[in-house]
Order: sequence, then structure tokens, then C-alpha cells
Amino acid sequence: MAPMGIRLSPLGMAVFCLLGLGVLYHLYSGFLAGRFAFFMLSDAAGGGPEAPRGAVDLRELLAVSVLAAARGGEEVKRVREGNVLHAKAKGKTREGAEEQLTTGDLLSNRRMFYLLKGAFPAVQINSEERVDTAEQDTVPWDRTIPEDIKQKIQPKEVPAESVTVWIDPLDATQEYTEDLRQYVTTMVCVAVNGKPVIGVIHKPFSSYTAWAMVDGGSNIKARSFYNEKTPRIIVSRSHAGKVEQVARQTFGNKTVIIPAGGAGYKVLALLDVPEKNQEEADVYIHVTYIKKWDICAGNAVLRALGGHMTTLTGEEISYTGSDGNEGGLIASINMNHRALIEKLPDLEKTSHK
Repeated sequence: MAPMGIRLSPLGMAVFCLLGLGVLYHLYSGFLAGRFAFFMLSDAAGGGPEAPRGAVDLRELLAVSVLAAARGGEEVKRVREGNVLHAKAKGKTREGAEEQLTTGDLLSNRRMFYLLKGAFPAVQINSEERVDTAEQDTVPWDRTIPEDIKQKIQPKEVPAESVTVWIDPLDATQEYTEDLRQYVTTMVCVAVNGKPVIGVIHKPFSSYTAWAMVDGGSNIKARSFYNEKTPRIIVSRSHAGKVEQVARQTFGNKTVIIPAGGAGYKVLALLDVPEKNQEEADVYIHVTYIKKWDICAGNAVLRALGGHMTTLTGEEISYTGSDGNEGGLIASINMNHRALIEKLPDLEKTSHK
């Protein structure tokens, strides 16, 4: 007797196939939808596929740094114009002068820090002011890159662990309390493996912003005329006396000493800044200890334009490790930087005092 077979009707086969397709759809539809959304969001955010994990696009970091300096500047300006500084001493410098802290410093710091941290959470950020985590702020970035940056800067990825960001939320606080607004800046600097590669210097009270990227581009140029024999030397207001005597002995009695506030302002004095109240100088000298967030942005801008900022003995300044630079500094552009250093050997002795 032949074995009895089981035969499914065409309707049964159709039902069976539909059930199988339903199971497969349930398993894979969520996965496929998730992958589609991933690629769509990546394209919208960066104009292409997502960057490799742990990588940072320096063009994007430049764009958000420019925005951060401007946003911080808005707080600085608002506090000053409202005359609600609430200035207090936060300590003394090595020279014994009182360091001031204002509401402008704190609000600018919070705005700048959280904007940068929200955009690039894997990047180390060093700031002049302490960040109060109890007052954490959410400052989103829509990943928009300004047209002038798009036109001049190409995307460039570097490992996130190689990047250190230095922010100065209010440079020239002393002058800020004295209402000497022209000296005040907000600054952001990006260092890669300790070398400054992106610099942003923003003047809150005129809304002028200078930015530059090493081996990339900039929106600022060096001035075309310099006097190397009798240079105009810009220095801190409190250091003018220390520098003047040595400078006149070295370069002659016609040497001009320009006292000014703020490291950012002094670097801009070496460049072609289209502002009437911006003084012009040929050399910037600082003869004492100075913090790296004060000078990193200016150093990056000068490097991008072919200039130099070194210690008084000519050593490059590394933007890793401690937050201070012990060797003073000398900055120049379109001049024989080594010759300047050799002419001013005595100033290095005062830099550690």
C-alpha cells in the first residue's frame, strides 16, 4: 500500500508564504529604517557620510569656534552696557596685581564652553574660568558653516584625542572694568598635538572677528609696511617701563612704545585690521609669565599668516600640559624674528619674575 501524502491547497500555500513574509518584515524593517535614518541625518549634518568615529573636522571646529567667540562676546557686551559687572578680585598675579572677575567673564565662559562641548564632546577644552557644572547650559549648534569659511577652508579630519581647545571668554578684564572697551576680546584657539592651528579673535564692542587656520586660509591679512630698524613695540600697560629702556637702548631713541591692554588686541595690532581705534605695531613683547589661553589664538593667527610667536629666547610654545607660559613672548610678522630675539637678550631675565 502506497504511503499517504499530504497536499496543501493553493490557498494554504499562499497563507503560509504571507506569514513568512510578515515575520521577515517584522525582523528587518526596523533595522533598515534605522540605517536609512542614520545616513539621512549624517548627510544633513555634514554634507556627506559621518566622519570616522573619534575624528574631528577642523573646518567644522573653526566654524563653531567663530560662533562661540561671537556668542561669548554678546554676553560681554550686554553685561558692560548694563553696568552689572559685579567685579571682584579672584586672586593676584605673580607681580602682585589683583586679577578681576566679572559677570561678563562668567556668562561668556558658560556660553562658549557649552557650545563647543555640545558640538565636540570628545575634545578637551581648557578655559580661563572654572565651569560650574551645576549651571550647565545647553547651547546647540546647527552645524552651519559660514560661506566665507566654506570658500577658503577644505574639510580636514584629525584624531579627537590630538585636539586641545583653549578659550578666553574675556581678554583684558582689567580694562573691561575701566570701560576701555577697545582692548576687550573673546578668543578661541585649537591646538593639534600642541601646535596652534586655528585662531579666532573677536571684538565684542565692534563685532569684528579675525580668524585663521594654518595651511588653510583666513579672513585677515598682515600689514604691508614694517619698520625693523626702529619698530613700534606694543606691550602690556603695566610692563611699558620694563620694556622701554631696553628697547630704546637696542633700537634707538626713536623707538615707539605702545602700552595696551589684552593679548588679543596686541596681536591684532600687528595685522591689517579695518578699525580706526586699532593701534598699529611692528612687534609685540610680553616680559612676564602669561597664560596660554591669552596667547594661543593670536599664535595660531600669526602662524597661519607666516608670522611668529615664541618665548623671548626663541622657543616654540607648546599648548599642552600646564596652562602657563614661563618664558615671556615676542611676536612679529614679515620681519626677521630671529634677529629681533638676538637684539633683546636681556628681557628674558625678567620673564620669570
